[in-house]
Amino acid sequence: MAGFALALPARVIFGRGSAATAAEEIARFGARVLIVRSASVGRADTLAEDLRARGCTVTQAVARGEPGLSALEALLAAHRADPPAAVVGIGGGSAIDLAKAVAALLPATRPPLAHLEVVGEGRPLEAAPLPFVALPTTSGTGAEVTRNAVITVEAHARKVSLRDARMIADLVIVDPALTDSCPAGVTLASGLDAITQLIEPYLSPRANPFTDALCQGAIAPALGALHRLMEAEDPAARDRLAYASMASGIALANAGLGAVHGLAGVV
Repeated sequence: MAGFALALPARVIFGRGSAATAAEEIARFGARVLIVRSASVGRADTLAEDLRARGCTVTQAVARGEPGLSALEALLAAHRADPPAAVVGIGGGSAIDLAKAVAALLPATRPPLAHLEVVGEGRPLEAAPLPFVALPTTSGTGAEVTRNAVITVEAHARKVSLRDARMIADLVIVDPALTDSCPAGVTLASGLDAITQLIEPYLSPRANPFTDALCQGAIAPALGALHRLMEAEDPAARDRLAYASMASGIALANAGLGAVHGLAGVV
C-alpha cells in the first residue's frame, strides 16, 4: 500500500442539535470573536447573543455572494489593528471561505495578492492563521473541512485559491438542523456539488484508502437523500446530505478534484 498523508480539522462535532454547544466551544478560543455570516442565516444572531452572554465581544460581518478580493481587503483593513481571538464562519461555502481567508490573512504582513494562486504570487503564509471555526448551513461545498479559500479577483475575472495546510479549521460543527428548510434550488445545486466532490476524489490518481472509504460510503446515500428532499422536507435526508458534504470536503482536500471542476471554473 502506498503511503499517504491526511489534512483534517483539529476537531469535528457532527449531529443534529450540535450547534447548541457552539458558543461554549468558541468562547474557549478567546473573548473577542469575529463572525462572518451569510445574510439570511438568523442562527448567527443567536450565536452572537450566546457568546455575549459568556462575556465575549462579538463583531459580525455579512458575506454577500461569492467572496471577492475587495470584500476580503475591506474586512482585513477593518480588523487588522485590533484582531479577534477567533474567526467564525457560519453560512454557505462563500461565507465560510471568506471567514477562512480573513483568519489566514489577518496575521500576514503582505497583501492578499502575495498569497493568492494564479493571479497572485502564490507565496506561503508567513504566520499561522488565527483560530478558525466553521458552521455550515448548506450541504454542498464542504468548505468547513478544506484547507483553501476560493476568492474572486474582480480585476482578472477569475476565481482563485488561497491555500495553506494550516488553514484547516480548528473546530467544525456540522449541525444538519441548520440546513432544514433550505430552498429546493439551493438544496439541489449544493447537493449535486457535494456528490460531484465525492465522485471526483474517488476517481483521482491521488486517492488513498481513507478517501476511498469516505466516498464509497457517502455517494449512494447522498443521491438517495437528494432525491428525497426534492419530494419533501425530511430531517433524516438532511442528516445524510450534511454528512456527505462534510465527507466530500475531506476527500477533495486530501485527494483532489478532477476535470468537472476544472471545466466548471472556466465556464
